[in-house]
Amino acid sequence: MAFQQYLAEEVAIDHADGLYSRREALRRLALLGLGVPTASALLAACGGDGEPVSSTTTGAGEAATPPTPAVETEEITFPGPEGQTVRGAWAAADQPRGAVLVIHENRGLNDHIRSVAGRLAASGYSALAIDLLSAEGGTAALGDEARAMAARSGAPQERFGADMRAGLDELERRAPGQKLGAIGFCFGGGMTWLLLASGEPRLAAAAPFYGPLPEGADFSGSPNAAVLGIYAEQDDRVNATRDAATAALERAGLTHEIVTYPDANHAFFNDTGPRYDQAAASQAYTKVLDWFGQHLS
Repeated sequence: MAFQQYLAEEVAIDHADGLYSRREALRRLALLGLGVPTASALLAACGGDGEPVSSTTTGAGEAATPPTPAVETEEITFPGPEGQTVRGAWAAADQPRGAVLVIHENRGLNDHIRSVAGRLAASGYSALAIDLLSAEGGTAALGDEARAMAARSGAPQERFGADMRAGLDELERRAPGQKLGAIGFCFGGGMTWLLLASGEPRLAAAAPFYGPLPEGADFSGSPNAAVLGIYAEQDDRVNATRDAATAALERAGLTHEIVTYPDANHAFFNDTGPRYDQAAASQAYTKVLDWFGQHLS
């Protein structure tokens, strides 16, 4: 799936689910380069009436309680490709069992993704949450998540791959001797697949969460990676590439497991979003820790 198409469809689906108004959806699609007729047709194709999506509950009518990170992250910069500077958030484990690159959603490097890095560090895995908008001055410099999405849509995938490899370089420097892993969510899940497809023999484990598969993905250049693919039952758009991902993993001979969480929707792991599913998120995090425990420790 082309990432530009993925980002545009995500806007339309978010509108259909009531995350923002038609006017805001059209603004975001315009920033992605879609004219009003094309954008309107996409919104109509994705259906929905724009009514707000209800927040997930834990049962018995009680609102879900998001997890609290146990390790504070530190804002860092490090050398990137062609002399560029890459930004990120670093969280060091006291006694690391591995080191993990954390790749953000289409909203960029925000507090939620920083909290994921902090949770991983608290669980024993030093983590670096990378900002893939570093070339634009960083996510915060853009000041608007829609502009951040548009900037990401216009950037070449090769740049993202080079920045992620620089992130692995920095992990090696900060956590010497540790095996390397990667985890990403939504857009970041797609970037995790892209990193695998770009050929990265340093990766010992990867956990893409509901990420679109790059077209023609070939994982043979990442022969050491054990891959845990996480999907959500209600996420039909991303699930359309699930079988292709499984087939590509099998062709490459990689150790892998594909898990689909029942009744969960896209972005169910994000405790700051309306699709957060506490039960599925908790189970998925436990599954990730077990996977990293097997393949990074």
